[in-house]
Amino acid sequence: MEITFLGHAAVKLKGSKTIYIDPFLSGNPAASISAAEIREADIVVVTHDHSDHLGDAFPIARKTGAVLVAINEIAVEAQSQGLTAEGMNIGGTVDVKGVKVHMVPAWHSAGKGTPAGVVIEMDGRRVYHAGDTGLSYDLMLIGEFFKPDLSFIPIGDRYTMGIPSAVKAVEFIGTKRVIPVHFNTWPLVKADAQEFKRRVGDLAEVIVLEPGGTYTL
Repeated sequence: MEITFLGHAAVKLKGSKTIYIDPFLSGNPAASISAAEIREADIVVVTHDHSDHLGDAFPIARKTGAVLVAINEIAVEAQSQGLTAEGMNIGGTVDVKGVKVHMVPAWHSAGKGTPAGVVIEMDGRRVYHAGDTGLSYDLMLIGEFFKPDLSFIPIGDRYTMGIPSAVKAVEFIGTKRVIPVHFNTWPLVKADAQEFKRRVGDLAEVIVLEPGGTYTL
């Protein structure tokens, strides 16, 4: 599976299917590509409806014919606009084109529905995107139950976990590989990813990607 960090919390997973998670590109000063450059997608996953996560999800799904997967309220809105969408909720799983999407808790806020994290199963790998969650013991259960091969963890503070909480989250999840996200997009979420890496130490391999950077899992 090839993983591309697109900036902020947006990521692309490329394997047997092409998946975009939280594709906030338009208006994103850290975006490595524009929404117009995306021509192929099988699935678009949204963790919650804040503009820096919902982003270009609807236009990308419309353009590519991708299935949008999100909390029920977002999916219902997408369906009302003629998009193909799979609604779900915390604790549930949907299978889309042979890819399993598990929806897990995230401690945050949202305009519609409930904020969430997601665990994506594709090609024998499990990838966890924590969304905008704060630190909670839920992360221990996610790690114990799903045993993700790689986790995307927010470190930018103020609206999500900061570095100290994110380090504890890595310990709770027990994941062996971590890519930090949701930082340095704006001054309000400025964080030092190398400091995060130092603090994580031997708990996990921390893969710091610049927007546009890739990692093969």
